[in-house]
Amino acid sequence: MLPCFRRCLALGVIGVAVLALSTSIAAADSPTWTTVSTNFQSPLFGLAVAPGHRLMVADSGAGPTELRGSSASVVANLPGVTDIAPIGRGDMLATVSGETEQALYRLSRGHQSKVADLGAFERQFDPAGDGPDSNPFDLARTNGGNTFVADAAGNDILVVNNKGQIDWVAVLPKQDLPTQAAKELAGCPNPSDPELAFVCDLPDTIPADPVPTTVAIGPDGSLYAGELTGFPAVPGTSRIWRIDPNARHVVCGTDPGCSLVNTGPMTSIIDMNFGPDGTAYVVELDEASWIAVGNGLGAGGTVDACKVNGTTWTCSERAAGLPIPTAVAIDGSSVYVTLLSLVPGQAQVALLP
Repeated sequence: MLPCFRRCLALGVIGVAVLALSTSIAAADSPTWTTVSTNFQSPLFGLAVAPGHRLMVADSGAGPTELRGSSASVVANLPGVTDIAPIGRGDMLATVSGETEQALYRLSRGHQSKVADLGAFERQFDPAGDGPDSNPFDLARTNGGNTFVADAAGNDILVVNNKGQIDWVAVLPKQDLPTQAAKELAGCPNPSDPELAFVCDLPDTIPADPVPTTVAIGPDGSLYAGELTGFPAVPGTSRIWRIDPNARHVVCGTDPGCSLVNTGPMTSIIDMNFGPDGTAYVVELDEASWIAVGNGLGAGGTVDACKVNGTTWTCSERAAGLPIPTAVAIDGSSVYVTLLSLVPGQAQVALLP
């Protein structure tokens, strides 16, 4: 069995991104964005807009953080936070993922309470049937009170109702991908890193985990889920799925209720949100794939703007060459991203032109 490649490498991009710091900083030498704030512990994952045009940041090193101008203040002691969803002016939901806890929390006026133990659900039910593993990474909340969660290690989309009851909506399927590019990146047949020697012995193709890193509610009311795509992380193979929000226990691509979206090639999708005009903004961590970043061959990330028409999207680059973007949020016509998001001391929130 391949080492890790679900939880470890689903978001083991933290490690590989730091290894490629020089590549990322080079991309930042000619910035095409305006830095809003750098006052974070990092890593940064989720980004959201709260009432009053306040930016909320999921700073996993500190907890949910509020931005007012360039000033950042931690609003709850919740390290390990991966995403946030404001509810009104003072409340919010947050997903947490760590070695000992994978859960959904509600935060309110300095108080915090666990709504749902997502890790326990995965251990009990393992909807994907590939061994229990949980990394709740992104969430989306409906006006009706349901909260949808993309579990990056579970390879599924979950739903939590307003009573804290958990069910699974959809399992995202694996896809068989060629390993030749990974072998070249590893330096096969004689890799310089002995820990990569196993890559040289891989078959020509292997099944790659989908690694769902984002879920968002589209202008048509459908759920849209995006994939990072696990090892061997072939460029152009990340997918977006359109899911009926009322669907339960479906396998995407096989059962009714979850169908593939035609976006054109995308690589290492790590976040997606919709603007007020219905445009989907999709963040690609790196155009050369997350595995290339770890080998110092990263090409920089991209934010794509996509016009949505059911399962056919027309996408164009809003910004490219971005250093380690992990999240996007839209406030009116303003598009905000996290950059250098996994690098301690350098993570920032920026405004795209």
